[in-house]
Amino acid sequence: MSELDKIDCAVIGAGVVGLAVARAMAAEGRDVIVLESEDAIGTGTSSRNSEVIHAGIYYPKDSLKALLCVAGKKMLYDYCASHGVPHKACGKLIVATDEAQHETLAALQQKAADNGVDDVTWIEGSEARAMEPALNATAALLSPSSGLIDSHALMLAYQGDAEAMGMMLAFHAPVTGGEVTDAGIVIETGGPSPMNILCETVINCGGLFAQKTAALIRGLDAAHVPDCFYAKGNYFTLAGRAPFTHLIYPVPEEGGLGVHLTLDLAGQARFGPDVEWVDKIDYQVDPSRGDKFYGAVRTYWPGLADGALAAGYSGIRPKLGGPGTPAADFVISGPGDHGVQGLINLFGIESPGLTASLAIAQRVADTLQ
Repeated sequence: MSELDKIDCAVIGAGVVGLAVARAMAAEGRDVIVLESEDAIGTGTSSRNSEVIHAGIYYPKDSLKALLCVAGKKMLYDYCASHGVPHKACGKLIVATDEAQHETLAALQQKAADNGVDDVTWIEGSEARAMEPALNATAALLSPSSGLIDSHALMLAYQGDAEAMGMMLAFHAPVTGGEVTDAGIVIETGGPSPMNILCETVINCGGLFAQKTAALIRGLDAAHVPDCFYAKGNYFTLAGRAPFTHLIYPVPEEGGLGVHLTLDLAGQARFGPDVEWVDKIDYQVDPSRGDKFYGAVRTYWPGLADGALAAGYSGIRPKLGGPGTPAADFVISGPGDHGVQGLINLFGIESPGLTASLAIAQRVADTLQ
């Protein structure tokens, strides 16, 4: 590239949301470049998650998380079917193990209905145990549209679509600075081939580093860059196969969804998360953190054997609130919010970001228009 090249649209970050956004921009006929600091797509949050397709049950009514998850789920299932992305609508059981939890379970069913998730049904404990004989349950909610996906295959499909429409992908291209000018937004990158690019549109999908990236853009008021907190979720895997075909979630507890059982497409079970707040990116899992998993899991699976769990993996979510604060919504901050023409910052894009990725991309396109 020349010293100051020009391009219509720069997308920062090649995670699942960044690639979905790049695909949407390319589909509108824009010249798009995706700037990725690492050497591959999806090396951050996108590759360290449970790969669950969420139904949209837990989020506050009319929140972006609720609206985009419910819309994105349908778009995602349709996309997977048309593009050959491995997935499975295996369903989820949200399990009460004590009658004292039934009121909370009923409220959750109402919340699902309020969000437009109309396929969640109440089943009695006997019916839940008939479906999953190893389960301990006094009642449960069945969410048949919850499922599983191969997240890397999804990202490759998004990348392939976007590249077929002319998108360019630059690896080893960390954003080191930027400036709002009368002619557009200049983005500066480092790495082995530094670039200065004059962009009509910049979409910051930096995930864990979205705030740090936004803060580098001179001319964007810092008041429009929220704080970011890192919530690390530790997961443990099961030796052998679990006797379950559904995802198993306990009734939500204060501060999270509890230690739940998810599966991958091969049927391997994993349990988590055990959340800890961290100041830096560190994906090591302390095996001793698994000790308290046994008691939590045995409330709904009494047959979990001693010594069956091993440290698996961890993921880190970019939260907009710290410990003890209510869960924050997605933030899609456009010119109408911060006053910089052509700039969109995505903050706090965590779960259900993968499920909602196509709907998020559509919302970004609508915001630009």
